[in-house]
Amino acid sequence: MSEVKQLIDKYWEQVRAHRIWFHQHPEPSHREHETAAYVAKVLREIGLTPQEHVGGCGVVAVIEGKGPGKCVGLRADFDALEITECTGAPFASQNPGVMHACGHDTHAAMLLGAAYVLNELRGEFNGRIKLIFQPAEEDAADSGSRAMIADGVLENPHVDVMYGQHVWPSLPTGTVGIRNGTMMASSDRFFITIHGKSSHGGAAPHEGVDAVVIGAQAITALQTIVSRSVAPLDSAVISIGKVSGGTRYNIVADEFRMEGTCRNLNPAVRKTMPERIRKIVCGIAEGMGGTAEVDYRMCYSPTVNDPAQFELMRGVITETLGEDALVIPENSSLAGEDFSYYCEQVPTCFNWLGCHEPGKPVYPLHSDHFLAQEACMPLGMEVMVNAALKFLAE
Repeated sequence: MSEVKQLIDKYWEQVRAHRIWFHQHPEPSHREHETAAYVAKVLREIGLTPQEHVGGCGVVAVIEGKGPGKCVGLRADFDALEITECTGAPFASQNPGVMHACGHDTHAAMLLGAAYVLNELRGEFNGRIKLIFQPAEEDAADSGSRAMIADGVLENPHVDVMYGQHVWPSLPTGTVGIRNGTMMASSDRFFITIHGKSSHGGAAPHEGVDAVVIGAQAITALQTIVSRSVAPLDSAVISIGKVSGGTRYNIVADEFRMEGTCRNLNPAVRKTMPERIRKIVCGIAEGMGGTAEVDYRMCYSPTVNDPAQFELMRGVITETLGEDALVIPENSSLAGEDFSYYCEQVPTCFNWLGCHEPGKPVYPLHSDHFLAQEACMPLGMEVMVNAALKFLAE
């Protein structure tokens, strides 16, 4: 393991430069063309032969060991979010209105760092390591991991186990969070359209059916699902993140649209959500003289760690970073992660990499101020590389 650390130190400046480049050139889901080309270029410079356009903009490369053996997949996502950056970083986004507000710049850079290290060590292990650079993690309705799986990313060679990680601002740099079983929630998406009838909003509002008013009532009523239809000891979230409606200030709106997300840890509760949402929204709309349509899309499943891989990763974390670095969170997170699709196919383990500098403000993921501390990156690389090597040696 000391050799791994020495190699990480050797390549640290390149990895740091990659992170800066990714952060300066963010691209949203399904449009990561420049990012994918950059990743492929670096992999070729390392001496690997990347496969491009896997599941859209995905890039895959395989490191061959000295002899036959198992195959471990290491995954990093690299899409960004449509948010205007306010971090004040000297390497802030150069693409207006887009930023790496979820830390995927660090994920991609760390996996490139792991590629440097593992390629140098290829004469010391049997088996193969598949490097998976994934697009579109942020699009719950059109997931990049699902597209890569459909394109055969888990085959040729067959992946026996998959590891992934996510920077986690609620944990300080130097720690790694991991749970046995469910780490993160299912993440579904819904689209609601309410139809009313337009009329003059000043002279004759009574002649119309106000879709905006119906929508306002529906938004309030939807909150009662969690407070009154979900058991207090179960976890669920319903949030409306986008609304639009109306054409002019003095016209009763004939249409109102909203989009939201629903999160659950309990599969049984998750199954009830589409019908509960539909009944509330359609019932309110019809009672107020309008109609409604609900398009509910089951997206990410819960991200669940395999028990055997949890034990392997727990050992790697403590051996690599020390006993104090290991954090076993009491609760799962209601954040969603499309790593869950890999969990459904092969044994997996996903961890949260602490990235918060103590004493500094804590900005959450998806905040326009979020910026992972770069000091977390060598630690994340070391854990991932050692986990891959330990699995192949078993």
